[in-house]
Amino acid sequence: MDIEQLCSIVVDVGFQLHKDIGPGLLESAYETMLAAKLGALGLKIDRQLPIDLTYDGVAIPNAFRLDLLVDDRLVIEIKSTEATLPVHANQVVTYLRLMGLTHGFVMNFGTPTFKDGIRRLLNEPSLFVSSCLRANKFGGAR
Repeated sequence: MDIEQLCSIVVDVGFQLHKDIGPGLLESAYETMLAAKLGALGLKIDRQLPIDLTYDGVAIPNAFRLDLLVDDRLVIEIKSTEATLPVHANQVVTYLRLMGLTHGFVMNFGTPTFKDGIRRLLNEPSLFVSSCLRANKFGGAR
């Protein structure tokens, strides 16, 4: 399946989840339900995946955690707040850059409509990671 098909499936499942449940739960509840729904479709799901960084020779274990990594190529950051802030998008773009991935989403289940809470993000080829900063591809413990 190509990345666009994968993105479409993830958006559809997120939309249905928001429609069925609505806003008001903790991020962890939405993360658990979204992961279960996507996994039931046969997609590989990693939750709370720890990512190690090395910066200028200094190892930083568990420098960040991905809420969801779908099929080893799509990052999903789950939120449950009244509004999605620019910092949430910046966070996902940084994750994509550090991991050498291209596609990600911020999914905010706290907004009144799903359309208001979803943001698709791409790792632009013009961005680069300094040669002194590297992330492991898929975290420490798996």
